[in-house]
Parts: sequence; C-alpha cells; structure tokens
Amino acid sequence: MIKTIEDRKQKWMRFLNGGGDERTMYIIEAHGDGGAAPGPRPLPKPWLIKERIDWAYENYNMQIEKAEWLADDSLPALSPYTGTEIFAEAFGCAVHYPDNDMPFALPKYAAAKDARSLKLPGVHDTPLTNIFEIARRLRQKAGSGAAMQLPDIQSPADIAALILNKEEFYVAMAEDPQLILDMIGKAERLLCEFLDEWFSEFGRSYIAHYPPYYMEGGVTLSEDEVGAFGRPMFDAYVLDTLNGLSEKYGGIGIHCCAHSEHQWDNFKKVKGLKLLNLNNRIDFIKRYVNYFSGFTAMWPIDNLQPSDKDPAWLADCPPGARVVLTYKSPSRSAAMETAKRAEELRRSRAAE
Repeated sequence: MIKTIEDRKQKWMRFLNGGGDERTMYIIEAHGDGGAAPGPRPLPKPWLIKERIDWAYENYNMQIEKAEWLADDSLPALSPYTGTEIFAEAFGCAVHYPDNDMPFALPKYAAAKDARSLKLPGVHDTPLTNIFEIARRLRQKAGSGAAMQLPDIQSPADIAALILNKEEFYVAMAEDPQLILDMIGKAERLLCEFLDEWFSEFGRSYIAHYPPYYMEGGVTLSEDEVGAFGRPMFDAYVLDTLNGLSEKYGGIGIHCCAHSEHQWDNFKKVKGLKLLNLNNRIDFIKRYVNYFSGFTAMWPIDNLQPSDKDPAWLADCPPGARVVLTYKSPSRSAAMETAKRAEELRRSRAAE
C-alpha cells in the first residue's frame, strides 16, 4: 500500500511539473458496493466538531481501502472540511448556517466607508483555531503519515469581497481603490499567517481543497470574483497577490467556477501556476483545454458530463494537454472497468 501511495504521489508531481509524458490523470468515485463515503457528511458547523472528525476519519479509512482495489490516481487524505466562510468569519463576519446546506459569511460592513475600520486579527484569536484542532485530532487518530487536505482557501480578493456588501465592494473597486487594496492586503496577511502555521505543523505535502489533487509545496485556492469584473481590475487587485502567494510558497493551484473567459490571458500571467481548475459547460471546457494546453495542468469539470463516460470535450483536447479526467461509477465492478478504460486512454495519449 505504501508503494502504491508513493507511486501516485510521484505521478502527480510529474503531471503538475510537466516536461514528461504524464499527460492524463484520472479520479473515479465508486458508489454502491464501492462505498463512496461513510454516509452523509455532517455540515461544517462549530457544534458538530466531533461528528465531523468521526466522519472524516472513517472516510479516510474508506479511501485507504479503495486504494487497495482501485487503480486510479486518487490519494487518501484527512479532510478538515469547511465552507467558504472561515476567513471572513475571522474578520468578524457573522455566519449563516442553513439547515441543509453549507454555511456562508454575511457581510460585516454594509457601506464601504465603514470598512476602513477593518482590523487584522491573529489566527488564534478567531474560530480558525478550531480548524487546527480538528486537523490535530484527525492526525492523532490516523498517524503522522496521513496526508492532510487543506480547508477551503479563498483568495485574498475573494475574502475581502465577503466582508463588504458586494454592491459596495464593486463600486469601491472603481471609486476607492485604496480601500479595496487595504482590505485585500489584510486578508492576504491573515491567510499567510494561517498557511505558515498550517504547513509548519501538517507538512507541505497535502491534498488541495478542491478539486482533490496532490501538491508538494505551493498553495491552492479559489479565485471566483474575477468573473464579475473586467481585465484591468484583475491586474489592479488580483495578480500581485496571486504571484506573491506563488512566490512565497513555491507555486499555486487555482480553482475558478465563474464565467472567467475574459480573464484567461490574465491567468497566464500568474507565476508558477501548477493547475487550473475551471468548472462550466462543455463548450466553455473545450475552449479552456485548448487555450491552456502547453501552459499548465488542467482539471476540467463539465457540469453536465455523463459521469461514467469519457468526457465529451476530450475529443477536442490537444494531444499534449495535461488533463485530469473524473468519473463516477455505480459499483466496485463498474469502477474497476472504468479504471481499465481510463488506463488505456492514458497510455494512448502518452504515445501520441
């Protein structure tokens, strides 16, 4: 098992770093008798910490078992999962906890002028300390060799956009740029304080929050607000922080589920971009895999893709593009058949 895990890690590193023939990775979710997860996942509410730990530990053990019989590229990981609210909450935002959905932050400030009073907190003066406690308890149960998955890391710009009413935030981007830059700077400093301590305690080998790819060094995050503003504002408010984080940590992986095509040339300005995950429909995905082919590894997720078939966009994917394929199979036997087909596809792409 250890050799299997280490082999998969090395395969991910060859894929992310490029320069070789590792062009295709594949992840298979096995349902039914394959056991995709240990029952419904408890929502990440602060009064359900024990339940979240128990679920995440059982899920990790199921992933270990799956790795023994399914030869895909997934890696078992302990998941101190959260919603998108955690850093905004640290700045004082209230959090709404729906009964049957993920929590989300409510704006701390209704008016831009009030956001000038935003204070930079210390990590352990906020509920962020609970995430460390969850991760520590998971490591105690699973052992120090278990890989840890990052919690939901939002970009500094995305964090700032949660703290201030969105309408005010976008107006201030045009009319009061220094205010927005100050907010983003504070979000970046808190994020770096969190990541410095996280990587120091839990190591630099980890699984990204979403989608779940393996990294050694670097940082992974969501950058979704860029879909709502123009290209010059990417340069003004986003690019420097992404490049700064990439340079500080040794690379970066980005998830974006926004309609971001107008920002694609800006994504190509991000230094050390290891993987770009874009989620959208097939026509968008086809353009994406062609545009970024040869530039970075990609994890395209077509929102309407038949889950047990090779993705339709693959027929239009350049031979040299580095891509991750995702599948969902209804049973263990179906997952094993899918793995055989995906492995043949991987080999055929490597030979092209």
